Amino acid sequence: MSSMKGKKALVVGLNERSIAWGWLRLAEEGAEIALTYQGKVLEKRVRPLAESIGAALVTPCDLTDDAAIDAAFAKVGETLGALDVLVHSVAFARREDLLGDFVTTDREGFRLALDISVYTLVALTRGALPLMDGRGGGSIVTMSYYGAEKALPHYNVMGVAKAALEAAVRYLAQDLGPRGIRVNAISAGPIKTLAAAGISGFRDMLHHHEEKALLKRNVTADEVAAAALALLGPLGSGITGEVLHVDAGYHAVGM
Repeated sequence: MSSMKGKKALVVGLNERSIAWGWLRLAEEGAEIALTYQGKVLEKRVRPLAESIGAALVTPCDLTDDAAIDAAFAKVGETLGALDVLVHSVAFARREDLLGDFVTTDREGFRLALDISVYTLVALTRGALPLMDGRGGGSIVTMSYYGAEKALPHYNVMGVAKAALEAAVRYLAQDLGPRGIRVNAISAGPIKTLAAAGISGFRDMLHHHEEKALLKRNVTADEVAAAALALLGPLGSGITGEVLHVDAGYHAVGM
């Protein structure tokens, strides 16, 4: 029997060029899925994907608006009745903040990157709590990157945001552990996504990663999805507050 059979999941940050797309294996494994989108442009990307997997719900959710988040969770509650899984695959920084030097990041660029890339995890987790409490617990996974640990060219404010995201994972895990809710992050190797398209020199990053990683290759969205399924399901029942590297061993390389 599938580990996700009968599970109810909310996936936030989906499009056909996002890492979260690989996580739609949740549907293949038997989970009932709700999806959100932000704005008409992303709606056009999300709805065909939702139809392809028979998603139970597709609803708008402006992640910068607490009232919109509350409304989205109300719809999730009405449709799914409860929630076992929350997938957070959300990150954003202005393009100009990923081109120059980090020191030139202005206050608004910093606020925007931290708000969307980090605080949305906190806000979504808070919205999920009543639905997970009804199931006696749950599992939350978000996406990080090695730029949270080491300074990388052109990653700039996004590296700072990912570092804050990993700290948020630990503090949320501390808060929610007594409620049976686990919170983890996956630090994935570079993958071609819409978010990655805004990073200057991303192709060079892919080539460098392939050369230096212990497996001498890049990872795929499907490999990230497989690790996420392990964390989200019974196989990860004893894991929380963790940042799991799925990067072909790149993080372990010194030179």
